[in-house]
Amino acid sequence: MPFLEKLKTDPLFGRVLRSSGKLLSANAVSLGLSVLQGIMVARLLAPEGLGLIRVVMVYASTVNSVLSFRMSELVVRYGGEHLAKGEKENASAVIKAASLAEGIVSLLAFLVVVFSAGLAEKYFTEATGIAWMFSLYALGLLASFNLETAIGILQTTHKIEWQGIFNLTQNILVTVMIGVAYFWNGTLAFVLIAYLLGKVVLGLGIFSMAQIQLRKQLGSAWWKTPLSKLRTTKELIYFAVSSNISATIIKIFRESELLWVALFLPTEMVGLYSVAYTIVNFVAIPADPLITTTFPEINRLAVQKTWHELKDFLRKITTLSFAYNLLIGLGFIFFGRWIILIYSGEKFINAYPALVALTIGLVFNYILFWNRPLLLSLSLPNYPIWVTLIVGLLKVALAFWLVPKYGIVAAGALLSFYYVASVGAMALRGVREIRKNENCADH
Repeated sequence: MPFLEKLKTDPLFGRVLRSSGKLLSANAVSLGLSVLQGIMVARLLAPEGLGLIRVVMVYASTVNSVLSFRMSELVVRYGGEHLAKGEKENASAVIKAASLAEGIVSLLAFLVVVFSAGLAEKYFTEATGIAWMFSLYALGLLASFNLETAIGILQTTHKIEWQGIFNLTQNILVTVMIGVAYFWNGTLAFVLIAYLLGKVVLGLGIFSMAQIQLRKQLGSAWWKTPLSKLRTTKELIYFAVSSNISATIIKIFRESELLWVALFLPTEMVGLYSVAYTIVNFVAIPADPLITTTFPEINRLAVQKTWHELKDFLRKITTLSFAYNLLIGLGFIFFGRWIILIYSGEKFINAYPALVALTIGLVFNYILFWNRPLLLSLSLPNYPIWVTLIVGLLKVALAFWLVPKYGIVAAGALLSFYYVASVGAMALRGVREIRKNENCADH
C-alpha cells in the first residue's frame, strides 16, 4: 500500500489531522488577518515605530515566560494521564495546583514588568518617556493569568479547536482597531491598546471554555478537590521547575530575539528585523495545530510504552511536516523580496537577507517540531535544558561579536544556528531513546 494511503487509513494519524484541521481552518483566517495587521502597522509606524512597539510587547512576554512553569505541558503530562486512567480526583488536584501556580506567577510577572519599565526603556529603546507603555501592555499578563493551564485542559479534553476560535476572535478585534488607526492616522499608543485588548479576549475566552470542559469531565465541584490528592507532588514540582528552566532558556536565547537585536542595534534596525522575523514565523500557522494536537498523543503512546506505534507515528508526522515546510521555505527564499514589499513597503526591503537567514532555522525547527514534547513524554526534561543552554550561550557569545558588525543578517544566521543545533540534538536523543526502549521490550 502506498505511503499516502497508509496515512489516510491510520486512525491515530487521522484523529490528529482532524483536530489539527479544526485549528488550522481558524488559524488560516487568523493568518490573513495577521498579515493585514502587519501591513497596516508597518506602514503606519515605519521601521522605528514598529521596532519600538515590538520591543514593548516582547519585553512583557519575555518576563512572563522567564517566570512561567509551562503549565499546559504539566496538565497534559499528568492531568491527561490521570484522566486516561479514570482518576478524576487526582486529575482535579493536578489542574487545581497548576491553576493556582500560574495565577501567582502571572501576578508576579505583571509586577516585575511595572517596576522594571524604566530599565527596559533605557536599555532596549532610544526613546524617553515611554516606560508607561511597558506597564500598560503588562495588563495583558493579568488577563492571561490561566492561559497555559487552560490550553492544557483543552488539549487533554480534545477541545483544542476552541483555541483557534478565540484566536480568530481576538484577531478580528485587533484588525478592526488597527484599521481605524491606519485610516485615521492613529497613534502608536492606540495600536498598543489594540494588541492589549486582543490578549484580554484570548486569555479570558480560553479560560472560560476550559472551565466549561472541566465541569463536563470532572464535575462542577472539581476545584474543591484538596491538593492532598496529588500523588506525585515531588515529581510534579520537578517537572514544573525543569519546564520553567527550559522555557526560560528558550525564551532568553530564542524567543527574545528582538530584545537582543535592540540591545545591539538601533530601534530602526529592530523594526526591519521584526518584519523578517514576523514573515518567517508565518510558517508556524500550519505547524502550531500539529504541535498542539500531537503532544497528547505522543504522551499517551509513551505512557502505554507502545514504542513501535510511537516511532511509526513520529515518522508519519515528520514526513507531512517536511513536505509543507520545505515548500513554504522555498517560497520565502524565492519570493521574499516581493513578500516584504507587499507586507511593509520599500522602507523594509533591507530585511530580505535576514529573512533568508531566518528561514533555514525556522523550517528545520518546524519539521522536527516534536523534539521537546517527545523528551518530556519520555521523562527526560533535563536533556532539553542542557542542550538549549549550551547552544544558547554559544549563540549569545557570538552575537556580541557578530551582530554589531554584520547587523540583522548575523542575528538571523545565529538564530538559525540555534534551531538547527538544539532541535537536531534533541530529536536525535528522543529517537535513540525510543529505539533503546523498543529493543528492551523485544528482549
